[in-house]
Amino acid sequence: MAETAKPKISVGWEEWIGMPDIGLPAILAKVDTGARTSALHSFAFEEIEIDGVTHIHFGVQPLADDPKLHVWCNAPLIDYREVISSNGMAEMRPFVQVDLHLAGQSWPIELSLTNRETMNYRMLLGRTAMEGRIVVDPFGACINGVPEGDFYGHHLEESASKTLNIGILTCAPNAYSTQRLVEAIEKKGHQVDLVDIARCTVHVDALSPTIYQRDEPLPRYDAVIPRIGAPITQHGLAVVRQFELLGSYVLNGASSIAAARDKLWSYQYMAKAGIEVPLTLSAFNGRDGRAMVSKAGEGPYVLKSRKSEGGRGVLLAPDRTMAKSLLDAFDDLDEKLLIQPFLDTQDQSDLRIMVLGKKVIAAVRRTAKKGDFRANYHQGGSAKKVKITKLERQMAARAAKTLGLRFAAVDLMRTESGPVVMEVNASPGLEGIESATGLDLASRVIDYVVEYARPSPPVHVGATQTE
Repeated sequence: MAETAKPKISVGWEEWIGMPDIGLPAILAKVDTGARTSALHSFAFEEIEIDGVTHIHFGVQPLADDPKLHVWCNAPLIDYREVISSNGMAEMRPFVQVDLHLAGQSWPIELSLTNRETMNYRMLLGRTAMEGRIVVDPFGACINGVPEGDFYGHHLEESASKTLNIGILTCAPNAYSTQRLVEAIEKKGHQVDLVDIARCTVHVDALSPTIYQRDEPLPRYDAVIPRIGAPITQHGLAVVRQFELLGSYVLNGASSIAAARDKLWSYQYMAKAGIEVPLTLSAFNGRDGRAMVSKAGEGPYVLKSRKSEGGRGVLLAPDRTMAKSLLDAFDDLDEKLLIQPFLDTQDQSDLRIMVLGKKVIAAVRRTAKKGDFRANYHQGGSAKKVKITKLERQMAARAAKTLGLRFAAVDLMRTESGPVVMEVNASPGLEGIESATGLDLASRVIDYVVEYARPSPPVHVGATQTE
């Protein structure tokens, strides 16, 4: 006799679901028919073998408003696939199989594991998990009720107290920002190592990936804070990526730092996200660049290196003739310049807005020194605490989120047509903005890291490392 088809479940745009087989009895998911795959916020992935079957051992923070809660899970590995996220970035993710429980029914689904820490929902339920079983009411929310009870109390006891081993990646151990972070870490009772990126060697090996510093293997840090300068970007990104693969919590990931460091890349992603950025022109060679100058208006023009930072690598050309000459000169040096119209703000000032997580934590107005058009603190500019508008606050937070940065400085200019994002810095200095505001930003950063970082995962009972 044929099995009677079960009625479809009605769900809202958000819904509480369960995956009790992997230790997650309740988690609030965003229901997204625009997403093909389902995704779960997770960290510290590790392949293990249970009864001859390859599993992924991973951690989950199931409640977005309680990052201290950690649950360790095991699920059978299906495979690894490349997924294009909503911000356009490609990511290789492990896919696992789990049983989804909802409204008295359960069925197996494929679930990708990724870091959704900065997202509002710890899980996204995609359409392949819903096909033939779910009907979505876009105006409803939690149609199937809100679970009652304390599902994760014992996990909170396990996670309540933790001393972290934190690594700061830097080539400038005596810099103000580095020392302030060290001071904050030690004051809060955690351990800290200063890791010289320039002396690190990445050991890529399927069985025992390692990072060495001066021939000594580095530990798996619970958290890593990258402070990477432009001259060592590529090598620094490789080191950061290796720490990510080893399961360390990294404040800003390699792909996000790379996007912020490359000006053209960052403008492209922000423009796609609807964030106002300056008109930007880029060409492969000086000849094509010269032909494009007129598209940036009548001048003056700002020409900047794709990897400029701190005001370095940024030039002002008063007219087309000078702009074309600079393009020729840098073309001979095999340096590609971006061309932008000069935005005049009368007092030659901009806003530097510090974003941590989803929140703005400080803002200053930076004014260029006399005779210069660059307002950067390290170029002699001055900084003064400023009150920013709601729109400026939202733009800064969106810019950091679009590039995947948890901690960033977003530079805005106030123009006649509204605020424009000029740059996003993934390794912002603290000296100028702490001096101007009197705020202890270093402690805010470390509090955030401690809140979201995860100690080393526990030993797996009944599981062995895959070889």
